[in-house]
Amino acid sequence: MSSHHIVREKQEPALFILNIENFDEEYLGQLLEWSPTILVAETEVAKVLSMGIKIDCVLTSQTEISYQQEHVKTLLAGNNMLETALKYLISEGYPAVNIISNHFLAKEYLYYVPSIDLVIFFKDLKIYPIKSGFSKWKSEGQELFVYHPETIPNLSTSGLEEIENGHYYTEKDGFFSFTFEPPYVFIAEKI
Repeated sequence: MSSHHIVREKQEPALFILNIENFDEEYLGQLLEWSPTILVAETEVAKVLSMGIKIDCVLTSQTEISYQQEHVKTLLAGNNMLETALKYLISEGYPAVNIISNHFLAKEYLYYVPSIDLVIFFKDLKIYPIKSGFSKWKSEGQELFVYHPETIPNLSTSGLEEIENGHYYTEKDGFFSFTFEPPYVFIAEKI
């Protein structure tokens, strides 16, 4: 980062690490590039620390915890780390968060979509909510997925060829788009 870049706090998305196992380290480096606020589930702390990553906040189900790093905030999360992290980030005024997880259920995120921009990294997918009318430029032959297409009234696409239910390829270099009735739908791209 050159010296003329000044990163204001909360300008970049926070990073919440629920499960980092098998996550591509090169891609992790890109997510860490702008020094985001880093929240980590207690089960991932040892792995994250072993990678030399500075943790800002640990979500835990325990009350007494000490860490090898100074100035680490702890949040008591009970058994819902995701809900606790998202409520915390929203209450602290974060506009966006990247989440690294080993599972994805759209219903766990829908409540928070109006309050914070979400990107979930699951396996080799980048998952995010979109509004009707969403369009994006992609090169030809890129894979996209729509979650639960059978539950989406009046789902239509342009610039995409459906391979099977909810699985699409871009037809050519250019924009693709989605229209539908619900307020939000989750889509995924390969990373």
